[in-house]
Amino acid sequence: MRYELWDTAEKLNSCRTVELSHPLDNTSPYWDGMPKGVVELAETLIDYDEMDLRIQTFKFPGQFGTHIDYPAHFIRDARLAGGFSIDETTMLPLCVIDVSEKVAQNPDYEITKDDILEFEEKYGRIPEGSFVAMRTDWSLRWPDPVLLANADEDGNEHFPGWTVPVLKFLYEERGVAGTGHETLDTDSAVGCAKAGDLIAERYVLGRDAFQVEVMTNLDKLPPAGSLIFIAAPRFSEANGLPARVWALVPQE
Repeated sequence: MRYELWDTAEKLNSCRTVELSHPLDNTSPYWDGMPKGVVELAETLIDYDEMDLRIQTFKFPGQFGTHIDYPAHFIRDARLAGGFSIDETTMLPLCVIDVSEKVAQNPDYEITKDDILEFEEKYGRIPEGSFVAMRTDWSLRWPDPVLLANADEDGNEHFPGWTVPVLKFLYEERGVAGTGHETLDTDSAVGCAKAGDLIAERYVLGRDAFQVEVMTNLDKLPPAGSLIFIAAPRFSEANGLPARVWALVPQE
């Protein structure tokens, strides 16, 4: 007897798996606006000597490492993690917009609508309900906080990002479900400084959508044709959570 989903699983298991999340430990970087002591991973609560078992505790901010942001991160009374169904975030078609060469020339680069249209000309229209990731290769700087911030001699940070017009195009004209990137923030550093706010991130979360930050290994993915999987603990009241993110890529 054959079962359709089991046949599908067999086909998916033949795909290549790509890890899209960073490993985390007590030295992993996080936003410097958080107070010291917010990260304490794998602290031993009960050790083998007492009960012949070990239990650990984990303390971390929701926005730590590769993580998913929910609307309430920026928007008052908006949806938290518990308000999202499995269908909304777990498995989505994945499109990767590669602007890494432009970022190599200009670390302040902001992705443009032309970058999106150029992608579509080569790979087809971005499907509704998909996840769009911006590849910058900024993840190669992980886990060095100095390289991630890329500050100049005056202390001004320089890293690439999204803009509101590009995100409006993706969410409103293409109907994407979520977006992601390798940097610590949605907005470029210069864009944030100019606006005095993370306006691109505020736009995404204000749409009742979600995003994934601090992704990695986007350079190991094809531009189109993969599936992204996003998994996080089921903490109902969370406005952000570290996530295990990976992709399935068809074998060539």
